[in-house]
Amino acid sequence: MSELTSLTLPAPAKLNLFLHINFRRPDGYHELQTLFQLLDHGDQLTFTYQKSNKIALTPAIEGVCLEDNLIYKAAVKLREQALKDNKPTTLCGVHIELEKKLPMGGGLGGGSSNAATTLLALNKLWQLDYSPEQLAGIGISLGADVPVFVLGHSAYAEGVGEQLRPVNLPETWYLVVHPGCHVSTANVFSNKQLTRDTPKSKIAPALEGDLGNIAKYCDLTSNDCESVVCQLYPEIRQAINWLSQFSPAKLTGTGACIFASFSDKQRADNVLSQLPTNYQGFVAKGINKSPAIKGL
Repeated sequence: MSELTSLTLPAPAKLNLFLHINFRRPDGYHELQTLFQLLDHGDQLTFTYQKSNKIALTPAIEGVCLEDNLIYKAAVKLREQALKDNKPTTLCGVHIELEKKLPMGGGLGGGSSNAATTLLALNKLWQLDYSPEQLAGIGISLGADVPVFVLGHSAYAEGVGEQLRPVNLPETWYLVVHPGCHVSTANVFSNKQLTRDTPKSKIAPALEGDLGNIAKYCDLTSNDCESVVCQLYPEIRQAINWLSQFSPAKLTGTGACIFASFSDKQRADNVLSQLPTNYQGFVAKGINKSPAIKGL
């Protein structure tokens, strides 16, 4: 079916430069405003076309069964949609190999990015010819963060994270630190003390420019999840205090990872070299366009 038999693509991480929760909808989802910054660091996936209907994924992730893995779910969802649209799906099989670098439960979007890269790669490998917007529509059913990775650009987001407007952000260097715990997103969003009434910022006029203009319309230092997460996981508060010695640090998403920006890679690397032994971390550059998109 396909002339292309194998494809290797990155699955980049993201940071939430800010995260405001505006209200809880009747369906239980939260309306929010956030700014997604893509990073030049993440997982990597290799897709090898198979002349069968089998979708295989290696290696297995401890504690996650195949049917619950977002990579597998993305492949199945894409093939189901192709079948509904009468696209040629008889021999749409694939073997997917994951090189995992991002921590699970870290707030870096690793699972969502993996799912998005899977949609992008299999759209190419299986010759389905869906547009990026169509793939993003498929991806939203897998997770609110999937569309930003499918469209492949740093972006301002509203709704549950699916209403995206691409923005060009300064390509800043970041030190990302994982304090060694796993945060349950469900526990954070169900917590009664979570701030759910941050007024919506009228940010649209700012999006004609860069981050400097955006900063006039919203608080770029704020993550509404941070206070609750730090109450539930004191080790995250300790990590924020440690990193803030060098540069203001904050939580990304619902955590557990925290981050701080630096003016250059050398300064970030210098702080990384001082990282306590019970923490993990990496230095990455903020980027505006996903390397997964560039690889297609």
